Amino acid sequence: MEIDYQQQESLAEQLLEQSAKAGASAAEVFQSWSYARPVFFEANRLKQLESSQTEGTALRLWLAGRPGMAVAHGRIDPQELVSRAIALSQLNSIEAIDLAANQQKNYPDLGQTVSVEQLVDWGGQAIAHVRRAYPEVLCIGEWDCEIETTHLINSQGLRCRHTDTTLSCGLSAEWVRGDDFLSVTDGQIQRNTLNPLYIADQIIQRLDWCDRNALPPPGRVPILFTSKAADLLWGTMQAALNGKRVLEGASPWSDRLGQQVTSRGLTLYQNPTVGPYSCPFDDEGTPTQPLSFLRDGTLQLFYTDRATGKLLGGTTTGNGFRPGLGSYPTPGLFNLLVQPGERSLLELIAGLEDGLVVDQMLGGSGGISGDFSINVDLGYRIQKGEIIGRVKDTMVAGNVYTALKNLVALGSDADWNGSYFTPSLIVEGLSVTS
Repeated sequence: MEIDYQQQESLAEQLLEQSAKAGASAAEVFQSWSYARPVFFEANRLKQLESSQTEGTALRLWLAGRPGMAVAHGRIDPQELVSRAIALSQLNSIEAIDLAANQQKNYPDLGQTVSVEQLVDWGGQAIAHVRRAYPEVLCIGEWDCEIETTHLINSQGLRCRHTDTTLSCGLSAEWVRGDDFLSVTDGQIQRNTLNPLYIADQIIQRLDWCDRNALPPPGRVPILFTSKAADLLWGTMQAALNGKRVLEGASPWSDRLGQQVTSRGLTLYQNPTVGPYSCPFDDEGTPTQPLSFLRDGTLQLFYTDRATGKLLGGTTTGNGFRPGLGSYPTPGLFNLLVQPGERSLLELIAGLEDGLVVDQMLGGSGGISGDFSINVDLGYRIQKGEIIGRVKDTMVAGNVYTALKNLVALGSDADWNGSYFTPSLIVEGLSVTS
């Protein structure tokens, strides 16, 4: 697919011109285009090929100091969109205009596209590899190449654009043993290439660990969260570091800058140039930057957009993002990296006398409070440094902040789980019930 950048940029300029003619003192145009071509497998076979394309434009303007926003998808009549934004501005209160200015840059494209044939081949390789080890399982998978372009201009002289191509896959192996149903899932998101055999090996390892069932450990024991389950913890951390939550007084860390808030073994940071979730500028046009949020357990910084940064007495950290095309920018993260440790997942397991591995779960974090209670969808019992089987009908409950103050170890197996780059980790202070 080829995006006609010249046509789209011309449309954005028309919207600014029409806004000015209608009396708007300032205006901003945010455009997003995406194209995806997923490949689906079901019951070990190729099921279907698809392609999808989306185009969206959001116009935000200020008329007599009142902001108004209108959104359109697909073909757009510039005058109609301006009229809608003006009509909506009459419903809002006067608001200060705060737009990024005087930056004109088209950032280099990131990532490479791959053919549908390559996606089909990768999916077939992964499924064949799993079924050589476990011929009785049924595999379901999705392999995708997505191209996304963001274009942002405003009446203050801002002009910026970037295009990002990412490859992703998800693979599930379903195993029915009498009345026992087991589903093991893993995935990957990268730029340029995917590793189907690595994904398949991860699933085979889990199937090996599930060869027999085991009783869950009683009471409070060390809990090992694998890298694909650890996002339970980082969602709460992301909320606690949000500058808007600090302004609201909702973050328990609001007055803890410069203080130790977790175990000294934990370092959290943002890197705008690393991984498939790298990002050159935020949705306000501010260039992103490396940020250190926690260093050796000590709170260093909160992330902000332009408005929140000013209210906190500073400036934006380059983290103003739109939750949706029709939403105003708000503080958000595009990636969050956890500094890994030095021991592999197998070495972490070998170091536990008794414990529980949480690999897949149902339920999630209680939000910024940190309280949670999850059903372990896929977990394993550890005894004397070895996994002795899969546990069933088991729950883990506790508090994220307490757990991270009782961090025992971080693994060296950091990988992308959503926008979190996280290793496996062992924590204490959580309870297990069955």
